[in-house]
Amino acid sequence: MVSLAGQLWRCRSEGGVIEVPADGGPPDLETALILQREAVACSEMRSIGYKVGSTSKEAQIVLNTKGPSASPIISEYFFESPATIKIHPIQGPAIEGEFALRLCRDLPPREAAYSFTEAIESIDAVAGAIEIVGSRFAGGLAGKGPLLTAADFGANIALAIGPWITDLQDLDLATHGVAVFIDGKLREQGTGARALGNPFNVLKWLANNQSETGQGLKAGEIISTGTCTGLLDVLPGNLVVAEFGLLGSVEILFI
Repeated sequence: MVSLAGQLWRCRSEGGVIEVPADGGPPDLETALILQREAVACSEMRSIGYKVGSTSKEAQIVLNTKGPSASPIISEYFFESPATIKIHPIQGPAIEGEFALRLCRDLPPREAAYSFTEAIESIDAVAGAIEIVGSRFAGGLAGKGPLLTAADFGANIALAIGPWITDLQDLDLATHGVAVFIDGKLREQGTGARALGNPFNVLKWLANNQSETGQGLKAGEIISTGTCTGLLDVLPGNLVVAEFGLLGSVEILFI
């Protein structure tokens, strides 16, 4: 019998969904993260960083979560704009306009907490990004809660980014805007402040979370910061463009 982690990976790679286990799934976060790691291992693909989710009130309400969570970004599901990405409507795919950060130094496990300033100083580039999320458990994203969401790759389907910008001196991500268009129509606007008040707060949270678990972060890893535009449903055939002003744009054609 294929394990739950194997079933989740098969749904991610081939499409489809599975029913929520009769016992409700993982009983605690530790078990959920073990399932997450097993599902990633089933992919036999490398992790290139982390996506952080549930960093906005909108996402927390939809997912029935109370705070952030993280999941590895798998290499084969990472794209540069313009991108063509396959989605499966049964998984309830939705898009989120957000930011991607690139680490230029290691943030290893340690006893002292990482500060906001250290988070900023660990970054050498920022990009606009669109995360595509969905659920491999039947019924879509709504109400899945933190444990099922964590086990299911953090609900990640894919991540696409725009150009890396390395001139960060005057870049205020908290006030930086993003506008999302679907098939040419403006659907949502927001700023970086919707992600824990500032996208760098997301990195600070992740650095300390990874430190507490003894894993840390590595130079070169990419961190996505969670939605600044809510969740917008998409279907095959939709053309999505997220405009980030000085950070350029991200374009995805869904098939």
